[in-house]
Amino acid sequence: MGRRQRFAQVVTIGLLAGLVGVVLLKRERKYPTPQEAIYAMLAAARAGNVEQYLAHYTGQVEQALKRARSDSPDFSKYLRDSNAGIKGSTVWEPEFVSENEAKARVEFIYADRNEVQTMFLEKSASGWKISRVDSAESVKTLVPYGTPVR
Repeated sequence: MGRRQRFAQVVTIGLLAGLVGVVLLKRERKYPTPQEAIYAMLAAARAGNVEQYLAHYTGQVEQALKRARSDSPDFSKYLRDSNAGIKGSTVWEPEFVSENEAKARVEFIYADRNEVQTMFLEKSASGWKISRVDSAESVKTLVPYGTPVR
């Protein structure tokens, strides 16, 4: 192999190694957004997946839910039953209080009413987790869910 070919191979290998290094350095760990974390929590609740549901909480809320789980004979059933009446939900664009804190309005659609709740989230090493939940407030709906269109 000639000197030029050898040089071309070395340069090519060097460029490829540099490209791989740049890609690896720029690659950030992608966390779910606050909305995705809330939707994942809601999906876990609907499915009755207690461990996955609890994994979306932190702090005092997490501790309170763990106590409720230990006090309940079937916390999984409780989760499924308490979410059975929800026809749909919407998580509004979050407001970022800081780089590691956000709050999002969540609207729950029931057959006879809508309710809104504000959820506060904290960013941890494993992603966004719900740290506080305000009480639900009823919202007047102009057209109830399931009303036939005329």
